[in-house]
Amino acid sequence: MASFNSIIESDKPVLIDFHAKWCGPCKAMVPILKDVSKKVGGKATILKIDVDKNPKVAAKYQIQGVPTLMIFKNGKMLWRQSGVVAAPQLVSLLEKNV
Repeated sequence: MASFNSIIESDKPVLIDFHAKWCGPCKAMVPILKDVSKKVGGKATILKIDVDKNPKVAAKYQIQGVPTLMIFKNGKMLWRQSGVVAAPQLVSLLEKNV
């Protein structure tokens, strides 16, 4: 399995969803991310990270609330937002950074 750092250093955009099993809004993101994945296909990577199973990564990126979404490309964070984000906005952000 690729390491987190090698994934975010990709030259294609990576959308990361920091989530938790107990989080209601995180469950709402599941169909949204499936929709985004269908629309962007192989042009972007979507990665889900459970903050309870990956506390070091969550701490490194100062995740205070879930869901927190981030877009990385070439190791740089390009965008970050907490809360549920609509599929069209995510698709637009990813396509802008392809």
